Amino acid sequence: MSVDNMVWAGRIQTALRLVFPPLCLGCGNPVASEWGLCAECWRETAFIGGLVCDACGVPLPGDDPGEPVLCDGCMAHPPPWAQGRAALLYEGTGRRLVLALKHGDRHEIVRPAARWLAAAARPLLRPGAVVAPVPLHWRRLFRRRFNQSALLGKAVASDLGLVHVPDLLLRARRTPVLDGLGREARFATLEDAIRIAPRHRPLIERRPVLLVDDVMTTGATLSAAARACLASGASEICVLALARVAHRP
Repeated sequence: MSVDNMVWAGRIQTALRLVFPPLCLGCGNPVASEWGLCAECWRETAFIGGLVCDACGVPLPGDDPGEPVLCDGCMAHPPPWAQGRAALLYEGTGRRLVLALKHGDRHEIVRPAARWLAAAARPLLRPGAVVAPVPLHWRRLFRRRFNQSALLGKAVASDLGLVHVPDLLLRARRTPVLDGLGREARFATLEDAIRIAPRHRPLIERRPVLLVDDVMTTGATLSAAARACLASGASEICVLALARVAHRP
């Protein structure tokens, strides 16, 4: 692009900003930059940091002892994956953003969410890892028109320089909505519900897999996906969620 074209492009961009100013992702009020949050929504966004459970990413009280720590839940019910992290708590602005992406077609949320996910994923990175989203059943995908976890997985894989395989996993059968179900019911509902797409099995043999989902509650869905990957020869599984259902420490 020539210098003159660059100048004109800058002027056009400035004019567009005057007519269409950047809006807060959370509330829609004007903000200083694209894909940002206003001060109030930022305060209501519970980013997860400090000491967390090494397996599920839930925040824990206390200082980091310099070695992996597990929450009571993961000690009582060890998950089938090696490590897990989440970027946000599923409350306040974090919950609103997840629901807006999932049910409101707010795809512009993916870009900043991918940055938050990439930061949270640093302890999970393995050489040669394959990134894969938790799948939707084809009927739900047809109705919704997109898989929000696949959008997040693609974006975070691009940020981290990893391979993204959006159709690595399949929903072998349609399962009911899990809202309102307890831990045991969720795990029972999802047993054998997720499988590896046969044509992708050679891709993950002896390779690590990073599973991506929008929300982790009990970990039942991610457990089903992790077991499917391990049964097909994956060397190790890590999990990454945009939001974690948990209480503040």
